[in-house]
Amino acid sequence: MSIRFVASHIARTVGPKNEGIIMRRGVPASRGKATVTDFATKEAVIEATTATSASSSSTEGVPIGMTTAAMFLAIATVSAGAALAESVTASLVPTFDPKQQRFDQSTFTGRLSKMLLACDPSLLLNSESEVKRCKLMVDDYQLHLTNLPEGVSVTEMSRKLWEAQRVASSALHPDTGDTIPHPFRMSGYVPLNGPVCVAMVASQSRLALMFWGWVNQSQNALVNYYNRNASSEMSNETLMISYSAAVTTALGVAFGLSTLVQHRYSPAQAKNMMRFVSFPSAVVASSINCYVVRSPEIDTGITLVNANGDDVLPNERSMIAAERGVNSTVFSRALLQAPVYFLPPLMMGAIPLLKNAVMRNPMIRVPMTTYLLCVCFGIGLPASIAIFPQMGEIKVKEAEEKYHNLLDNQNGGKPYKVLYYNKGL
Repeated sequence: MSIRFVASHIARTVGPKNEGIIMRRGVPASRGKATVTDFATKEAVIEATTATSASSSSTEGVPIGMTTAAMFLAIATVSAGAALAESVTASLVPTFDPKQQRFDQSTFTGRLSKMLLACDPSLLLNSESEVKRCKLMVDDYQLHLTNLPEGVSVTEMSRKLWEAQRVASSALHPDTGDTIPHPFRMSGYVPLNGPVCVAMVASQSRLALMFWGWVNQSQNALVNYYNRNASSEMSNETLMISYSAAVTTALGVAFGLSTLVQHRYSPAQAKNMMRFVSFPSAVVASSINCYVVRSPEIDTGITLVNANGDDVLPNERSMIAAERGVNSTVFSRALLQAPVYFLPPLMMGAIPLLKNAVMRNPMIRVPMTTYLLCVCFGIGLPASIAIFPQMGEIKVKEAEEKYHNLLDNQNGGKPYKVLYYNKGL
């Protein structure tokens, strides 16, 4: 599904045409009680007429080209933010160890830095051969660290190795090593799901909300599946049942809320209220989607490992750890919706520069909202995931009894006190 198609839907939905503006002899006239924008006055509308009719990238006054450009600019902004985070921390990288982390995962800042780099859209541009080259480089990391090229320090080589690991891990599942399809990688979430979220926010009819809700939840279900903890097997039949249940439930929430609004309010009020329906429906739908798709993990359990990543009890699984991992992921998915729905309108109403720009030229309202929403999505995604460490920990006494008396042979044969599990993303 192209970004331009999504942009066309957004512009038709929230652009001047749907805000009640019609063109008569080059002068916009209000229709009913609709207004161009919350910030525009009648004078601003008249002043914007020339710019509206002269826009070469619009159709019937709709800035489709500008909105599409805004989406690409937002994706570039998110990538630039990741590049900045990598560059700023380049001199602080620890000596590379594939079993350790570049950033301190005991702090939110460290986890956020890791996820900013993991969700970088530019990672999608790496070819399969580049991913394989980086994976091979990581596998031979000891050789690279002990045979440094002339003039290359350990810190510089470690940085290259950390970057190679980032490229490889962006495309390969950490548990299975299988290649994750581009649309369902964490690096693909912003460029592919961001425009869909914009379309959902822009939806002012039941049909539009249902359609974009289906697109959104279908992608969410597959992202949840491909980024799950894969130590527990999931059959194709279970996947289809989980997907059907997740999408059906999610769409049921959206349909129920939109129906309630349209039955209780007048058509004009319902149209405006539909903007607010998308937030609670997205929160509930995304949470249910994540839980249903990943709930099979709770039934089968997941692997527990020690601090070095070694399986402490081969062929055994912990259902308690699996439930914790799924619940924490569901919670982060719910929180992700907040910055997407609330920050863009708040910024456009509170920041004088943005507010005045819209007043002078109402035609930029849709592109500006699109840009802010996609950027907020790009920052909100790693921030929400960073709330919990990807490698969760569980006290041995809180796990199943079979883990209680295991001894750590690498620590003098002392009993394990804490074990770890991959909660998935």
